[in-house]
Order: sequence, then structure tokens, then C-alpha cells
Amino acid sequence: MKIQIRILLYAILFFLYLTSTSLLLSLGELLKTDPYITLGCGFAVLNIIYSFLGLKWKPMLNVVCSIAIAALSLYLAVQFANLHLLSKYDPYLVKTAIFTNAILSILFWEIVYQVKIRK
Repeated sequence: MKIQIRILLYAILFFLYLTSTSLLLSLGELLKTDPYITLGCGFAVLNIIYSFLGLKWKPMLNVVCSIAIAALSLYLAVQFANLHLLSKYDPYLVKTAIFTNAILSILFWEIVYQVKIRK
């Protein structure tokens, strides 16, 4: 896959992460579930859709990578927000966690892609 196509797909994925976060949180409130579980499952679904439409690898590899990337990105985003590095600009650290999650997910997708094409 050409670099231009990957950049376009990553930009779309970044936008989807940013716009779907509030929708997923409101869905979690309606379902009365833990927000981390709702966000993790929602981001896993976004990753699965991306992997099937964008990458077109084997189905099992798509699902495993999608769930692992969603879980790892969400965990690391919360840990990064708990460092309180940007509390001056984001007092509740919500935006920090959302942006960190989106950036880490894209970074992990690129790592998985590079590992996959090298093998």
C-alpha cells in the first residue's frame, strides 16, 4: 500500500476516533456500563472495520490486531493522562486521553503494518 493511501486512511481513522468518543461515552451512559469498557469495545469495532476495509489481511489477524491495539491504546492513553503533564491546558485530562488514544492507535497500526510487510 502506498504511503499516500496509508496517510489518508490514518487521517480518516484519527477523525473517527475523535468524533466517535463522545458518541461512545453517551452510549455507555445509556447502557449504564463502565466507560472504559464501552470505549474499548467501540474502538475495537472501529479498528476491525479499518482492518477489513483498509488492510484486507486474514480475518483472524485483523480481529486479533484490532482488539489488541484498541486495548493497549486505551490503557496507555489513560496512563498518560494520569501523569498530569498537560493539566495546565486540559484540567480534566479528557482531551489528553482522547488525543493520546488516537495517536497511539495510529502508531500501533503502522508498527503492525511494517512488521506484516517485512514478513
